[in-house]
Amino acid sequence: MPNTKESLDVGQLRDQMTAMTGRLQTLRQELAKVMVGQDQVIEGVILGLLAGGHVLLEGVPGLGKTLLVRSLGQAVRLQFARVQFTPDLMPSDILGAQMLVDDGHGGRAFAFQQGPVFTNLLLADEVNRATPKTQSALLEAMAERSVTVGRQTHQLPNPFFVLATQNPLEMEGTYPLPEAQLDRFLFKLHVPFPSDAELLEIATRTTRSAPEELQPVLDASEILAMGRLANSCPIAPHVIDFAVKLVSGSHGRAKAAKTYLRAGASPRAAQALVVGAKLRALMQGRANAAVEDVRALAYPVLRHRLLLNFAAEADGVRTDMVIDQMLAELGAA
Repeated sequence: MPNTKESLDVGQLRDQMTAMTGRLQTLRQELAKVMVGQDQVIEGVILGLLAGGHVLLEGVPGLGKTLLVRSLGQAVRLQFARVQFTPDLMPSDILGAQMLVDDGHGGRAFAFQQGPVFTNLLLADEVNRATPKTQSALLEAMAERSVTVGRQTHQLPNPFFVLATQNPLEMEGTYPLPEAQLDRFLFKLHVPFPSDAELLEIATRTTRSAPEELQPVLDASEILAMGRLANSCPIAPHVIDFAVKLVSGSHGRAKAAKTYLRAGASPRAAQALVVGAKLRALMQGRANAAVEDVRALAYPVLRHRLLLNFAAEADGVRTDMVIDQMLAELGAA
C-alpha cells in the first residue's frame, strides 16, 4: 500500500503545477496582446520574474524592449517604476537622497526621500547610456535588495526585480556595464529583429486601433509562491552536474574557453542554470528539470558572464559562438 502522505504530497504538487502552468499561460496570452512574436524573450522575462532575478534585454532601438517591460508591469499586480538612463543621471536620481524637510514643530530636519528604486518592478531603460558611476548605484540594490545612503540601510520591497534594456555597445553614446553589475543579471536576452510575417502583423496591428488594455494576472504573493514551488522541486544530480560542468568549463577546462576567454562565469551562473531549469520545466508542465533545460538556458545565463580575449576579437568570435563550442564539447551530460 502506498504511503498516504507521500501520495498526498505528489497530488498536491501536481495540482500546484497545473495551476501554475495555467496562470503563466494566461500571462503569456496577455503579453501577446501587445507583443508580436518574441516568444523566447517573453519566456526569459517570465522566468527571471519567478526566479527573483534581474534580466537584461539587448537590441537595437524600436524592437519593443521597453514595451515588453511596461506591458509586464500592467499584467502583474506589482508596484512599477521607470528610470530613463541618460549621461547626466545621478545616483541620487535612482536611490533617493537626504532632504531638508519640516519636522512638524516649526523646525527643519534631514529625512530620507526614497527614489524610484523603491518599487517591485524597476525598468532601467537604456541602462548603458548612463555613466559607470550611475550604473554602479544599482549594485547593492540588485545583489542585496537594499540601499545604503549615508549610514542608514533601507530595505527594498519584496519582490524586487530590475528589468533593464540596453542598446548594442557599437551604438554611439553608450557605456559598457561593469562586470560586477553584469554578473548580477540572471539572464541577458537578445531581442531579435522580427520576421517579415511578424513585421507585417506589427504594422497592421499598431496602425488600425488603440492598443489593448492588459488585465492583471499575478500578484506579489503568487509570484513568490511560484518561486518557492520551483525551489522545492527535486532535480537529478546529473542535471546539476551538467550545469557545473558548463560553468567550470568556462574557466579553461573547455577548449573553446581556453582559446577565446580571459575570464569565465561566476558561481552565480551555476545557481541561475539550476533554478532556471527547474522553472522552465514547471512552465512546461514537467516536475523534473532535464539536461535540455540547462542547455536551453546556457546562452542567456552565460553570454554576459564570459569575457572574450584578444584572440576572440581578432577572429570575430562572439560569446554565443563560444557557448556553442562548449555545449558541443561537453556533450549532453
